[in-house]
Amino acid sequence: MKGTLMLSWILIIFLSQVAVRSQYYSDTLPYHPRPPKVTNLHFFMHEHTGVTAVVVAQANITSNNSSVTFATLVSVNDPLRTGPEPDSEVIGNVQGISLLAGSNASSTQYIEFGFNTGKFNGSSLSIFSRGEPGLAVVGGRGRFMMAKGIALFNPILINATNVIMEFNVTVIHY
Repeated sequence: MKGTLMLSWILIIFLSQVAVRSQYYSDTLPYHPRPPKVTNLHFFMHEHTGVTAVVVAQANITSNNSSVTFATLVSVNDPLRTGPEPDSEVIGNVQGISLLAGSNASSTQYIEFGFNTGKFNGSSLSIFSRGEPGLAVVGGRGRFMMAKGIALFNPILINATNVIMEFNVTVIHY
């Protein structure tokens, strides 16, 4: 009994010394933020219905007065090009989903602009926004880490099989 009590006290003293001498934090270092950069991008998205934009799910609604079916989920994988011409240089792609949730053909976009050429090769911009003329840039990776900004789009061509959108994107990143 006396040996067990002595061992218990030795363990308690030893553990208290370990707790006092160890630190779960490091010394505080001063924070020196990098200055933000503002980048303006201009590119075109080329979409081919049924090829690069595919309906994944659609609600079974019998009466809908809209030209676009309510509650439609579309998956997209469209090329990003330098111009509106179909043979212009491909600089990346846009991937994501679009949820047509409004009765007036409005949509919510969950997409990412990925760049695979030039200065921004391997970088991307994340978009999460309603399909209004301005989409919110909510993040990014690569050269666009901690990005925020706005992606303004202008429809160039919309028909039954093709959609071409012009994008002017202003991004603040570090």
